[in-house]
Amino acid sequence: MLQFLASFYFNLSGLILCPLLGSIILSVIPDSRIRLIRGIGLCTSLITFLYSLFFWIQFDNSTAKFQFVETIRWLPYPNIHFYIGIDGISLFFVVLTTFLIPICILVGWSSIKSYKREYMIAFLICESFMIAVFCMLDLLLFYVFFESVLIPMFIIIGVWGSRQRKIQAAYQFFLYTLLGSVFMLLAILFILSQTGSTDLQILLTTEFSERRQILLWIAFFASFSVKVPMIPFHIWLPEAHVEAPTAGSVILAGILLKLGTYGFLRFSIPMFPEATLYFTPFVYALSVIAIIYTSLTTIRQIDLKKIIAYSSVAHMNFATIGMFSLNIQGIEGSILLMSSHGLVSSALFLCVGALYDRHKTRLVKYYGGLVSTMPMFSTIFLFFTLANMSLPGTSSFIGEFLILVGAFQRNSLVATLAALGMILGAAYSLWLYNRVIFGNFKPKFLQKFSDLNRREVLIFLPFVVGIIWMGVYPEVFLECMHTSIGNLVQHGKFD
Repeated sequence: MLQFLASFYFNLSGLILCPLLGSIILSVIPDSRIRLIRGIGLCTSLITFLYSLFFWIQFDNSTAKFQFVETIRWLPYPNIHFYIGIDGISLFFVVLTTFLIPICILVGWSSIKSYKREYMIAFLICESFMIAVFCMLDLLLFYVFFESVLIPMFIIIGVWGSRQRKIQAAYQFFLYTLLGSVFMLLAILFILSQTGSTDLQILLTTEFSERRQILLWIAFFASFSVKVPMIPFHIWLPEAHVEAPTAGSVILAGILLKLGTYGFLRFSIPMFPEATLYFTPFVYALSVIAIIYTSLTTIRQIDLKKIIAYSSVAHMNFATIGMFSLNIQGIEGSILLMSSHGLVSSALFLCVGALYDRHKTRLVKYYGGLVSTMPMFSTIFLFFTLANMSLPGTSSFIGEFLILVGAFQRNSLVATLAALGMILGAAYSLWLYNRVIFGNFKPKFLQKFSDLNRREVLIFLPFVVGIIWMGVYPEVFLECMHTSIGNLVQHGKFD
């Protein structure tokens, strides 16, 4: 009975359209109906999240084939279809996206003072585009949605940003990421002219010459490396994080940084296996430099958001090392670390947002002794700080452990250098916690002494559950992705 209802009502196109439908409903509601606007925005995002859980429950772990596949003819010539489906690689990115959007809406419940309806609409449209990116199996339409995500994020940073430089940060974010993607568009047009199709299933069976693979890999790398971001394309990220509202930072860290790494996994590695092997030392070098450089840079920062932004760069480059180890352990660890980072980093940005809402500053020097005035916040912040430094029992530990296991099989020197990132991560995490929570209390700067309220505790609770669940029993997540990753490694003949 359940399968019959599923085939009749549940499909991926419905998951993509659900947030869009909610944004259309919101667009016709008057601005004065604030409670109704909030209620519809939150209910739409929660329904979408529950909708996505259905795909996880019904997911078949035993096959590497794409599941819940739908094809709608879009352009008869060239042969382009609206072709969507998910496998073990994309499943948890979809679930993570739908999980974070209700959190973003709750974060702006009382802190957003202007354009509240448009705030809800922007996040729902952004959710729809991000789900489409992770489900899309047509290369050209993947590019369309990959770039479309920039539009609502540009608006979110530029309109609801917290400081004067928000317009500059929005333009910097938009232009950096768009410029890199121009090369990918040229590569897609070249592939279309050579093969007559942008269907991923067809392209995976197409063999390009080694010279063409190298050129196409570079074009794709130019786009994906900016999104990760990798050194030296990371300049836009700290600026965008600092100027974005709290919910904007959650989406940037939780989902947008994963678009680049997902692009590597879905397109660059399986379509251009020879070029991937050729450029693996280059990626290793960039990733190791990024881990050490950004970790050291993090220790020097004085802005709370910049500290977490730079630590995000280090964690994402740790994930690229696992991904380009090109074995099952490394790639599984990479996806697990990215999922974990989506929870841990987002929760840390929410902690910073809770402090900023009360004290209107993010400079570390103004904080100290919060353990005496905000004990509940101090406890929750401690948990996420320990998760950020990959304490055993938390989700980050499992991901980084598997990445190091995979990397040691490929290159022991790279794995050893990457492990320095864990040591430096512990250094800046404990330094930040000590400065903010302990030390001398500064009543001259901190006037409001309220601890977390009920809404904020309820926002943090799902993150705590998710991080512990992934850290204590990762098999639930690994069994879904194992077959798909095994097929990826076998297809590229990386073993």
